[in-house]
Amino acid sequence: MKKFLLLLPFAAFLAVGTVYADSGEDLTKKYRCTTCHDAEKKKMGPSYKEIAKKNAGDPKAAEHLAKDIRKGSRGVWGNAPMPPQTQPSDEDIKVMVDYILSLK
Repeated sequence: MKKFLLLLPFAAFLAVGTVYADSGEDLTKKYRCTTCHDAEKKKMGPSYKEIAKKNAGDPKAAEHLAKDIRKGSRGVWGNAPMPPQTQPSDEDIKVMVDYILSLK
């Protein structure tokens, strides 16, 4: 029984560690989206708030944004192309898109 009690905190640590997921904001930093984008202001690309505002009310916005992130885009916000992002998983892209669309 004593061995079990000694291992309990370690088991709890492992359980918490496996549940943790990066936030959308964390993932935009991890995948360096913030090189060209910012939540509040325009950089090389539009701010996340501008993206959210432009896509407000569009039921297919999340699908379109995920596709643009994965495959890249050109001409949506001007002449500067957004290169395709091959590193993020589909789940990470979904979390980032949800974060971006949640900004008001």
